[in-house]
Amino acid sequence: MSGKGTFQVELSTTPTPVVEIEKKEHPNQGAFVHTDYENIVKENDLVLVYISKTNIRPVVLHKEGRLNTKYGTFLHSEIIGKQYGSQIGKFLNSNQVNRGKRHNKKNKDEKKEGEVGEENNDEEDEKKFGFIHVLKPTPELWTLSLPHRTQIVYTFDSSYITERLQITSLSNVIEAGTGSGSLSHQFSRTCGKLFTYEFHEVRKQQAELEFQQHGLLYQDYLDGKTDDKNVANIIINHRDVCKDGFLIDQVENINADCVFLDLPAPWEAIPNLNDPRVMNQNKQVRVCCFSPCFEQVDKTIEALELNGWGSIEMVEIQGRNFEGRKRMVKSIDDAIKVLCDQKERRNLGASNYRKYKKVRNELQEKDGINDDEHDLKRLKTNSIPADQKFNPFGKGMRVKEGDEKYEWSNVCKIESEIKSHTSYLTFATKIFNITRQE
Repeated sequence: MSGKGTFQVELSTTPTPVVEIEKKEHPNQGAFVHTDYENIVKENDLVLVYISKTNIRPVVLHKEGRLNTKYGTFLHSEIIGKQYGSQIGKFLNSNQVNRGKRHNKKNKDEKKEGEVGEENNDEEDEKKFGFIHVLKPTPELWTLSLPHRTQIVYTFDSSYITERLQITSLSNVIEAGTGSGSLSHQFSRTCGKLFTYEFHEVRKQQAELEFQQHGLLYQDYLDGKTDDKNVANIIINHRDVCKDGFLIDQVENINADCVFLDLPAPWEAIPNLNDPRVMNQNKQVRVCCFSPCFEQVDKTIEALELNGWGSIEMVEIQGRNFEGRKRMVKSIDDAIKVLCDQKERRNLGASNYRKYKKVRNELQEKDGINDDEHDLKRLKTNSIPADQKFNPFGKGMRVKEGDEKYEWSNVCKIESEIKSHTSYLTFATKIFNITRQE
């Protein structure tokens, strides 16, 4: 991305290799190092390739590797050395272009004209190309691209959870239920140290490998593989906190400031928080329980009250994305004409109305009515000439959004689907040591 805020398009002309080469090496550590401002893509880097809004792929780059997309094949060597945020384009061949019925009809007409038509067709194909964006990993983008091992916590919920738990760079956080590691990446960026627990051993090993590749594992700091303990701050454990509690061998006193429980039965883990070595005893601590079922919320609230937690509140997040669009300003004359046609259609019936309309059009052609003034008026009122059969209130010819021939108003559109794992968030607070210090 250039300094003026515009994308720099790199068009690839490198021929595509026949065989895809796969590599087994681990990526460079520190993909999620938030203090690293280097903006050049290097070999073995983990990058997120933005293909579309619903298709973001994590890719580890190698000089001999390649990436297959719906726009064609992109060589990793074309990406290495570019800046993060670069747009890389590729010309599409005829098999990749969805021409549609209108385009096929146009090709048939051009073939009748001979060689001139073929040259125009080739020129039209050359104008068609697809592109990808190369992005630097962030917790939000990783949430959209990570491999799902379980249901994940999306950014709608994770941002609200982080704010309600009042997590800062000095906070020690407990997360029970690592899962796919989506929320772990969010917590790691914000907190001082994260203690995350997963009772499923295979999922724990997969998450631990990802944390290690991303430079977030605290054990790597202890082993001297990284010197930034503010980034490598995740301690992951294979443990059933409902039965065995939260204490681990590596740390004598966790001294957590807040807890996040994403468990099937969080009410079984809540009593284990009473151990004085788990929670901070000298300040107000907070807990959040993530439950998809209201019956789970009911049992959780009962367990919280029995164990001295207060200020209990349940929240449900229903996030929606808004996007700016342009809507054509429609003419009052066109609206009146549509209403008149609908009235005639209702009075005459469908079959009689079609006959009436056909006879009316024939009479107008015989009388030689000049519609130039009417066409000009339709242009001024944001409709195209009548001979192009455009109906601004119904089906007809498509008009490109923002076409300068028409007047447009800016509107806000809400996305039709909510991309989130809808669950109930139960928050509570507690002060363990309530004795006043004189």
